[in-house]
Amino acid sequence: MKLDLDISTFLSHYWQQRPTLFKAALPDFVDPLSPDELAGLALEEDVSSRIIVRDGAQWRSEPGGREDYSELGEANWQLLVQAVNHHDPDAQALCHAFRFLPDWRFDDLMISFATPGGGVGPHIDNYDVFIIQGEGERRWQVGPKGDYAARPNSGGMALVEDFNPIIDAVMSPGDVLYIPPGYPHCGQTLTPSLSYSLGYRAPSQAELLSAVADTAVDLGLGQQRFTSSEEHQNPALVSQQQQHQMLSMVQALLEQPGLWQHTLGRLLSQNRFELAPCPPQPPLQAAEVDAALADGAELVRLEGLKVLQLEGDNTLTLYLDGDDYSLSEGLKSAAQCLCQAPTLSTAEWAPVWRTQPDLLLTWLNLGYWRLES
Repeated sequence: MKLDLDISTFLSHYWQQRPTLFKAALPDFVDPLSPDELAGLALEEDVSSRIIVRDGAQWRSEPGGREDYSELGEANWQLLVQAVNHHDPDAQALCHAFRFLPDWRFDDLMISFATPGGGVGPHIDNYDVFIIQGEGERRWQVGPKGDYAARPNSGGMALVEDFNPIIDAVMSPGDVLYIPPGYPHCGQTLTPSLSYSLGYRAPSQAELLSAVADTAVDLGLGQQRFTSSEEHQNPALVSQQQQHQMLSMVQALLEQPGLWQHTLGRLLSQNRFELAPCPPQPPLQAAEVDAALADGAELVRLEGLKVLQLEGDNTLTLYLDGDDYSLSEGLKSAAQCLCQAPTLSTAEWAPVWRTQPDLLLTWLNLGYWRLES
């Protein structure tokens, strides 16, 4: 699916700057799932979903995934299913149209089905989002940045009071609405409708600090304890010198070789929602991979799996779902293929198999990649 968008203009004028609506940005758009298929996916135990019911000027959230929706009526409710790209190849293919943005930022593809009047209420996201209109029509309003009061009696949902819109438009199939963090927005369904929300997140300071601590523990770093040659005469006072010395200890830890790189690689390759691997049963054996190679099988990446490298890293390390794996020298081209391409030809994955067969077999038996004829 091709995105009809001037990428350079978008990145320089809109990305993380201002919201905008792109009409027919996905021409001839075809929904990857039907409403019934989405409802069926919501029934799966490992799938996160919820139902939002509108009652006048208020909204409430209920657990998603049910066999019968008839008691909700034919209006004023919406089913939302998270990380559909982890479970459906066609949904994952839709995400590839937006791969001009880095993989580490991409969070998930949420798909929603809404009846007339349905929506999630006015809210503000702390991440970038692209909203794609599928089947049906929805009216979207986006307001300016500002200090918005929390909406009272919103049932634990992070809703805000109404706002004066700077965008007020009806979206049709193939339209794309981009909203940066901090802009209030609200959608109202006009006809039974499918919508697709691609979220792009970045770590906060707190998340980075927490990840540094976790990685330091895993690597056995950060064991040095503070010492001082002098103590303040006031026993209840922590001296400024000691405060600065402790801060210097933390700064020195961050400069430990590999700590920051491992922290970023592990953190940014993790998914907020669980992946859905299907490890082969029984586990693959080397002879089966040899046969697949001889037959010209392709190596297909698990939907939703992030495979990252860090620029400037000379160790040829790949980060997958919060773990790190080292590749042998001479596999630079193969490593780039593993990161860049969702599907690899035999010529592209054969070097890894010939050089590090145990590593590729591990990935196959974890379900991170699969072999397809």
